[in-house]
Amino acid sequence: MAAAAAAAGTEEVPNRRVILKRHVTGFPAEDDMEVVAGAARLAVPPGSAAVVLKNLYLSCDPYMRGRMSKHDRPSYVPDFVPGEVLAGHGVSKVVASGHPDFKVGDHVWGITGWEEYTLIPNPGSLSKINHPEMPLSYYTGALGMPGLSAYAGFYDVAKPKKGDYVFVSAAAGAVGQIVGQLAKFTGCYVVGSAGSDEKVNLLKTKFGFDEAFNYKKEQDLNAALQRYFPEGIDIYFENVGGTMLEAVLLNMRVHGRITVCGMISQYNLEQPEGVRNLLSLITKRVRMEGFLVSDYLGEYHRFEEEMVSYLKDAKIAYVEDVAEGLENAPAALIGLFAGRNVGKQLVAVTRE
Repeated sequence: MAAAAAAAGTEEVPNRRVILKRHVTGFPAEDDMEVVAGAARLAVPPGSAAVVLKNLYLSCDPYMRGRMSKHDRPSYVPDFVPGEVLAGHGVSKVVASGHPDFKVGDHVWGITGWEEYTLIPNPGSLSKINHPEMPLSYYTGALGMPGLSAYAGFYDVAKPKKGDYVFVSAAAGAVGQIVGQLAKFTGCYVVGSAGSDEKVNLLKTKFGFDEAFNYKKEQDLNAALQRYFPEGIDIYFENVGGTMLEAVLLNMRVHGRITVCGMISQYNLEQPEGVRNLLSLITKRVRMEGFLVSDYLGEYHRFEEEMVSYLKDAKIAYVEDVAEGLENAPAALIGLFAGRNVGKQLVAVTRE
């Protein structure tokens, strides 16, 4: 029935798209992207298991910066191709389907194009939204990839214990704000760093961090960490890298854990910075481990049910910053890279 319905839909509609104009070196600019006109057919190829999505929300995520550059060595995710549409996580509505698991009208989340309509030839990577009573935009953040990154990175990689001293960098971002709150649930002492006084205030008043500081106002990061962690750090949730990581290494406790989720300070550098103080990994027997959220997709259902419960009971606070309209998508993404936004940054492509 789904395939027959898809074959019947031959309507062609305008389809604005955000393309990458050129590969980027250094800090990206809005002009590196362009919103162009196009067209989309609201039908799937006959006999295929494809779906056509109407995109509702697009997620601005730090890892997208890496995809905007040209790499000689392949990464875990391919580079964007100049002239082609950007891609990333989003929330969408199925408008045509040849797949038995996806019906017209279903809401889904997963990787989609930065455009109004996207044809997904193989929708196996899409997930149905199980809690439509929640704001759909949450599936780009607290209930999507950033939320699962926080959950898996903290519980499965860091392996916290009650009483641990926890430090979170980029703590007001989509991942950091959730990590800090999960740490408080576990009975940890939690400190976060952020890049503005507004974000610092948010960490302490809305997200319940014990302390927070504006790293841009600290001339000596080592001294700042000694001030907030006189007995040292048990868990560092790493989102920044660079000089912050160097300072953290000096302040780790014996058998501490560093969970490496991201290193946003390095993304716009043509030559990555080296890291000093690595001897601390030996002398303090510190475990430092990176992870990809894709390694933990098998835990998604358990995570989703827990996070929905936390959100409904107001045990988790969540902040998102929504840019209205696809035409504002390039500016929203650049704002994320520049650290101008508070909370989760996303683009509302269209409203239902």
